Amino acid sequence: MVGTLDPWPLTRYAAGMSELPKAYEPQEVEKNWYQQWLENKCFHADPSSEKEAYSIVIPPPNVTGILHLGHVLNNSIQDILARRARQQGKEVLWLPGTDHAGIATQTKVEKKIREEEGKSKRELGRDAFLERVWDWKDKHGGIIIKQLKRLGCSCDWDRERFTMDEDYSQQVSQVFVDLFKEGLIYRGKRMVNWCPVSLTALSDEEVIMKPKKSKLYFMKYELVDTPGEFLEISTTRPETLMGDIAVAVNPSDERFKHLVGKKVRRPFPEAEIPVIADDHVDVEFGTGCLKITPAHDKADFEIGERHDLEIIDVLHPDGRVNCPEVPELDGLDRFEARKKAAEMLEAKGLLIKVEEYENNVGFSERADVVIEPRISMQWFLKYPAIGEATEAVANGEITFRPERWQKTYAHWMGNLQDWCISRQLWWGHQIPVWYKKEKAFALREKESLDIADLESGDIYVGTEAPSDGEWERDEDVMDTWFSSWLWPFATMSEDVKSKFYPTTDLVTGPDIIFFWVARMIMAGYRFEGKLPFKNVFFTSIIRDLKGRKMSKSLGNSPDPIDLMDKYGADGLRFGLMRIAPVGADVKFDEAQVEEGRNFANKIYNACRFRQMQESDGSELVVDASLPSYAIDILAKLDKLGADLEVAYGKYRFNDLTQQLYEFFWTEYCDKFLEAAKFDFRSGDSEAKQKALGVIDLVMSRYLAYLHPFMPHITEELSAKMGYVNEGEFLMQKTIDTTPVLAALSEDEISQGQEIAAALYETAGKLRNLKSEYNLAASKDVRFVFKPVADWVAAECDTLATLVGAKEMALQADYEAPQGTPAAVTGFGEVYMPLEGLIDMDAEKARLDKEIEKVSKEVEKAGKKLNNPNFVERAKPEVVAKERERLGEWEGKLEQLKSMREALA
Repeated sequence: MVGTLDPWPLTRYAAGMSELPKAYEPQEVEKNWYQQWLENKCFHADPSSEKEAYSIVIPPPNVTGILHLGHVLNNSIQDILARRARQQGKEVLWLPGTDHAGIATQTKVEKKIREEEGKSKRELGRDAFLERVWDWKDKHGGIIIKQLKRLGCSCDWDRERFTMDEDYSQQVSQVFVDLFKEGLIYRGKRMVNWCPVSLTALSDEEVIMKPKKSKLYFMKYELVDTPGEFLEISTTRPETLMGDIAVAVNPSDERFKHLVGKKVRRPFPEAEIPVIADDHVDVEFGTGCLKITPAHDKADFEIGERHDLEIIDVLHPDGRVNCPEVPELDGLDRFEARKKAAEMLEAKGLLIKVEEYENNVGFSERADVVIEPRISMQWFLKYPAIGEATEAVANGEITFRPERWQKTYAHWMGNLQDWCISRQLWWGHQIPVWYKKEKAFALREKESLDIADLESGDIYVGTEAPSDGEWERDEDVMDTWFSSWLWPFATMSEDVKSKFYPTTDLVTGPDIIFFWVARMIMAGYRFEGKLPFKNVFFTSIIRDLKGRKMSKSLGNSPDPIDLMDKYGADGLRFGLMRIAPVGADVKFDEAQVEEGRNFANKIYNACRFRQMQESDGSELVVDASLPSYAIDILAKLDKLGADLEVAYGKYRFNDLTQQLYEFFWTEYCDKFLEAAKFDFRSGDSEAKQKALGVIDLVMSRYLAYLHPFMPHITEELSAKMGYVNEGEFLMQKTIDTTPVLAALSEDEISQGQEIAAALYETAGKLRNLKSEYNLAASKDVRFVFKPVADWVAAECDTLATLVGAKEMALQADYEAPQGTPAAVTGFGEVYMPLEGLIDMDAEKARLDKEIEKVSKEVEKAGKKLNNPNFVERAKPEVVAKERERLGEWEGKLEQLKSMREALA
């Protein structure tokens, strides 16, 4: 049966159970249920539904990528949100898809062709190369989708999208055309991140900053007007000094004010260059004099623009030196040229010294080589809808969680620079600009190109090629982010969009807040006239226990598939979510995943325990006649539902998992089930059926609460326990939010809970008494109570079951023999007569030995704390720890002496 099902009644009793195997096998169960969900279209969204819409679009992973723990965290959260929305009776669209990942995919294919065919992409030609890329995509694409399915992701797979789909590509091209004709897209020479291996511009996101040990070269430039006098300059890049066009000093630097406007001599190729003043120069760094090479440094480029300096590019695109005027360096690799330039400076007597220097250097994410800041002809976009996108987050129309990312976003939005949207690749969305063949070369070399050039008739901008065939297309493709910024709406057909756009939630990493999130917001306002999503949840970064980022090179990044093979998908999901606090990095510990697996086993065994109890199928009536511990667990079930609602509202997923864990393990298993065992052993059929009814009521609703986090095992147990009808799916059932104790008054609930609290507290104290006298395993212990109220009598059998005692006697006038162990409890004063339970002489000897041992520890800790040398010289936390330790030993000693005196 497919569709939303009616909530289960409060008095539901498990009927039609299917026997659970002795051991839980997650792999088989997970595979079975996921296949059933797919076959029954459980994830499919209906745009014609009248139910409230909930939608979320998956952050599209690399089409040829594989699952890592970051994906597991991100997609588990999305699945939790989607499954939760279904339980709320909403029509849910979780739209999946993949990104073509231009540079990453092209780099892999180019490497493969070089290794297998010994050819470059240009030797193959564009069309043949793209055929190879599509073959690669068809072979390796979709692996991560299969892995996401293994994780249990409830995406609408019928609507899976790819950024290179024909209709999606058409939208990307149309957006370019529209923005170009608005004057927002233009071509010009600008400073960009350049990869000398991939030979393309890179976005900042594709540049990874790494600490690198470098050298700082101190050299000197001679003043032209006063031979023999020099300006000292420090640089990490002597190989670019052929492109030096000036030396800059800070205008406030008294050391160099008198030199501004004078000239110094560049050593090779020899030239006279000016000394200029600019506030950018840091007077504290190096010598306070900065050589200005506008073509090879972003800051230098900006200084050059401010002072209208010439730009001299001394590097080829592949990082080799391009300077025929200096034949010793021309053609050398940039790092070889660095050493050679230093040698040449030393030979001229211009190298003062070389120091070791550690700085952050940008590396190409894919090629893993040092990037070059480079002047390059690129296509740029002036961002649209900046005001709307800024205001939407500032006024809370779009909510960021954690909130602190709002400031980061606002800062970036207030300092926008035009977006370099072109890449020198072949795999991607090709720029939809054509040039007249006879003028193509000149147009490609033209310093700038914009909407005004359309009037010349020499260029054509459109989604289809000009019809006359006398045109050449621009070779560049668009930045991958230029396609993915359209993702929330370009993935949807008009009927889907009318129902599910704007989307509800976006789950992503804070590292792409600028490159994707901000751009999607601007695109939403520009192209759809509204925000693209209402809530943005930024996930944490997953680190190892030492705080290091996960990486293959460090060997600290486990394969999620291996973890699922070992612990099950549910175990991985639950274990990871328990250690994922909002706004803090996640320190991954495989032991938590093991706990997730153990938790699944605990739930499974609790259901098997229920199945082992015979029942007559009668229904539970929830009223004040229920035992106190039954009222207590049902009240806590109601509270759990309310607390979960609050935590969902705050997107506090680790709180949700912890609440689910604590309720089941501590409140249900450790307390309620142990208390209810007396009902199973008492021979009272009515009491037993009530206990079983409470179990079924709690478990049926609890499994629903747990379902978004552990979907497979909850579906399995709900079906096998008879909590859903045949043909129904737990994942499609609407949760009944009616309190299970709605028929009871607040006073009745409060009274039941107070008695239950006293029951559990008393049981704990009595177990401690038994343990103190080495009687923890004894079932022959007898306790005598001076009860505080009449209700104590009704609880004694249950208390005896919890404590493991032979008898709970009530005697208001009981006179305990001297030395009888006692405790004050919620049930009243309680005594544990020792007659016949212990060997008094042996117990005295044991206590004397323990007292002697603990006394030595007290003396040892006391001497240390009375030693001024220790107290004054040790770290405060060490001293505090020692004081805490002394307090613990003194408390233990006092307890032992009291026990010994009782036996005197």
